[in-house]
Amino acid sequence: IAVARALQATGLAGVKVLEERGNAADLVDRLAGTAAAILVDAAVSDAAPGTFRRIEVQHAALPASWFTGSTHGLGLAAAIELAQALGSLPEHCVVYAVEGNNFEHGTAISENVLATIPAVTAAIVRDITQFRAESAMPEAAGQHA
Repeated sequence: IAVARALQATGLAGVKVLEERGNAADLVDRLAGTAAAILVDAAVSDAAPGTFRRIEVQHAALPASWFTGSTHGLGLAAAIELAQALGSLPEHCVVYAVEGNNFEHGTAISENVLATIPAVTAAIVRDITQFRAESAMPEAAGQHA
């Protein structure tokens, strides 16, 4: 939620920022028909609190074990897998996993996580800029990788 609010504060035009606290199953519906999505969620792994990782979900699976601290019923990793299976995952979909350290209801965000918010926000702005540049580039006809 803190990253979403920081992103809103940038005033980036044409970007829809949603704060989602509900069931991640709703995410599957939100992703359908979207050209690009950047998702941010708290993670629990062996990393230090405040560490963040960027995962392009078309190229790497989300470790389900990282998102056990989530309050989402289905879980982010499972929602992404479901969206992929249904063909509703956007062409560009990136997850930022921010390592947390306290998931008790009503607990304030730790200083380590708060300190990471500007870096995560800046990385997201770079992603948006790159997605926009890529979508503005005409595809080369007849060329295959």
